[in-house]
Amino acid sequence: MKYVYGPVPSRRLGRSLGVSPIPSKTCNYSCVYCQLGRTDHFTNLRKDFFDPHEILKEIFKSVEENRSIDYITFVGEGEPTLCKSIGYLIDQAKLTSLPIAVITNGALLYDEDVRMDLRNADVVLPSLDAGDEQTFLKINRPNKEIKFERMVEGLKQFSKIRKGQLWIEVMLVKGLNDSEEEITKIKNILKDVNPDRVYINVPIRPPAEPWVEIPDEESIAKAHEILESYVISGYETGEFNVDPDHLYDEILKICERHPLREDQIKGICLKFNIGPDEIISKMRNDKSVKEILYHEKRFFVVKPKMEGKA
Repeated sequence: MKYVYGPVPSRRLGRSLGVSPIPSKTCNYSCVYCQLGRTDHFTNLRKDFFDPHEILKEIFKSVEENRSIDYITFVGEGEPTLCKSIGYLIDQAKLTSLPIAVITNGALLYDEDVRMDLRNADVVLPSLDAGDEQTFLKINRPNKEIKFERMVEGLKQFSKIRKGQLWIEVMLVKGLNDSEEEITKIKNILKDVNPDRVYINVPIRPPAEPWVEIPDEESIAKAHEILESYVISGYETGEFNVDPDHLYDEILKICERHPLREDQIKGICLKFNIGPDEIISKMRNDKSVKEILYHEKRFFVVKPKMEGKA
């Protein structure tokens, strides 16, 4: 599969079938905490990078082959709303009768077309990591066309027309947005957005910038209290759906979109009674794979080649 992966375990969405309608690291943000590194293709231009019909073929095939899917999730390795046909893809994917989720940075919700594209999704999960322009620039490092107030207004407008659930995600970064003052600013914005849920997240996987740190427990608890939020700071657990006949390549594909911990790779191997030592040794000798030690855990990341339709 080129555009679809999983299902993979998600801390919010259960067993999630991931759909990536954009090339790797194609985004209008370059967030300091991004688990996939700095943005390679920094753009705010919407277009179809791939044939939408080919994406749909993979979605329908995956749904037919996997009966244990909780959500079809448009997420990508960047910003999925940069795909101009995402509204069409969402509407067609709903023919599977499975709920549709979209994980987005929310930057393009100021565009009426994007708001209309996402309004039929069952769950939309935009990010809101800052309560003012200054912090927004420090954390999200947006494309120059994206202004903080414009982004926030788009979020407010979308909240009025959406048909499904709206779950806001706040990524806390130590020293940037984890103070009581910064969290209160976010809270004041959310009063006008009226989301169904707020999730607090922290950078549990290796971030784009090595200086990024997880806030202390006291700061996380205070943010939880102010935002009246769910906390998803723990590591995800659960099974990854892979083809055991092509296990090594399947693991690499997941690592392109979702850095894996060493214990997760071992779990995937042992599920099929395959010794993990050979797989992990091969990954360590593979030039496309990067091994990172972060918070006493070993992660494996694969940086894919840039590709897409001009």
